[in-house]
Amino acid sequence: MTTDVTIIGAGLGGLTLARVLCVHGIPATVYEAEASPTDRSQGGMLDIHDYNGQLAVRAAGLTDEFRGIVLEGRQAMRVLDRNGTVLLDQTDDGTGGRPEVQRGELRQILLDSLPAGTVRWGHKAGRVRGLGEGRHEVAFADGGTVVTSLLVGADGAWSRVRPLVSDAVPEYTGTSFVETYLFDADTRHPAAAKAVGGGSLFAVEPGKRQIAAHREKDGTLHAYVMLSKPLEWFAGVDFADARGATARIAAEFDGWAPELTALITDSDTAPVLRPHHTLPVGHRWDRVPGVTLVGDAAHLIPPNGEGANLAMLDGAELGEALAAHPDDVEAALAAYEHALFPRSAAVGEAEADAPDNPTPEELINFFGGDGQTS
Repeated sequence: MTTDVTIIGAGLGGLTLARVLCVHGIPATVYEAEASPTDRSQGGMLDIHDYNGQLAVRAAGLTDEFRGIVLEGRQAMRVLDRNGTVLLDQTDDGTGGRPEVQRGELRQILLDSLPAGTVRWGHKAGRVRGLGEGRHEVAFADGGTVVTSLLVGADGAWSRVRPLVSDAVPEYTGTSFVETYLFDADTRHPAAAKAVGGGSLFAVEPGKRQIAAHREKDGTLHAYVMLSKPLEWFAGVDFADARGATARIAAEFDGWAPELTALITDSDTAPVLRPHHTLPVGHRWDRVPGVTLVGDAAHLIPPNGEGANLAMLDGAELGEALAAHPDDVEAALAAYEHALFPRSAAVGEAEADAPDNPTPEELINFFGGDGQTS
């Protein structure tokens, strides 16, 4: 392939694409706004599914490296009610299809697999415009530009590349997470650690609130406090005042068991607001020469355990389509999008059909089934 491949965004989708292209001998350049791989925390754990994410790992030739970062036992799950009563307790018997890994470690094995210089750090995309005949120019915040004949937007929810193919803009779902961490929990936060158990915890009641938590490495508990509130409500919480914000969020769970509210009140970090946005279900676009999207840039949905898996599969399938059509980029992009659109629509429809605020019984039924989403 003589076409240069320019990827905007060094998340899991963009890096998987770069790696699969590398496997097939196709060079690519990834431009990333972050200043370095350690510029910010990469988030918590991911369950990588055998029907999408693991297929991408295999296409990238990184199965052994992936197995080396799997956290044993983390597929265990518990469902509790607001009083701390255990409604469901599933152990990890090692036979599940969704092993858990740390997002940062997964990203790192992808970075380590790429030739030096593939990722250009500190390149925040600004203006992106078409030049005709499938060529595009990307202008970066530092004043630099790049012109490419194949541009891939792997730049997430607020993609700068998306407007080249679609007018769709993410909309707030009405629900947000507030993120907290408890470190060395078995020693410093034993009641919360016991409630979470060895894997994932979901504590719910009918209504508009729930608490989810994962046991990560080194005894860390990573919690996601879910509230269905308008953005205006969260704007009234001063998250710069960690103590005050913590108290305000905890007040929404008044009367819950203390071992559960401790996941909020005992946080060793300031609470961080994570609003949920989504693109329209079934988001798609007409074929535009020389450009396409992967991951959240293409099919943003609320967190449901599928986002990272889909992004990686997108990257892998796009890379393999380009390798299969080395002399016809447009045929490769058309083939990729032909598979992308129905797959992402199906996941979006399933998310839309799921209850916004599941009852304990609904969670039990869900996890008692295939248990494939964390």
